[in-house]
Amino acid sequence: MKKLRILFVCVGNACRSQMAEGFAKHLGGDIVEAQSAGMMPLGSVPSQTRQVMLEKGAPIDDQYPKGVEVFRKTEFDLVINMSGIMLPKGLKEKERQWTVADPYGRSEGAYRQVRDDLEGRIRELLQQVRDANGQVPAPPPPRRRLFGFGKS
Repeated sequence: MKKLRILFVCVGNACRSQMAEGFAKHLGGDIVEAQSAGMMPLGSVPSQTRQVMLEKGAPIDDQYPKGVEVFRKTEFDLVINMSGIMLPKGLKEKERQWTVADPYGRSEGAYRQVRDDLEGRIRELLQQVRDANGQVPAPPPPRRRLFGFGKS
């Protein structure tokens, strides 16, 4: 089975996308090839990002920030955009948006919350890929928004 090629994008490629890449490699290296990039990459990955991933047994020591332009000529099957910024042509056609808080400059607890959120999302995505026999899984249905008062 051909591995699904996934690119994870955030703003600085220092926290969220690095964590997502690390989990995808650690938990799904048998079915996906994961990379990460940033819209405005920082110079390094913060020690908190590396530390909280190590706590989960998913070291990311070989990962470093890079810009989306590095992947201008690379074909991806799926691009997960956590940046909130429009992706360049060639990437936006494969895009799915995830709303994930940015822990940069916050407490170690914030890094752990984001890490745990991403671990759950990556596990779910990998299960969807397995269920789709290595193909890009169908996007989840949009979440219904309830307006008004009362319990939902």
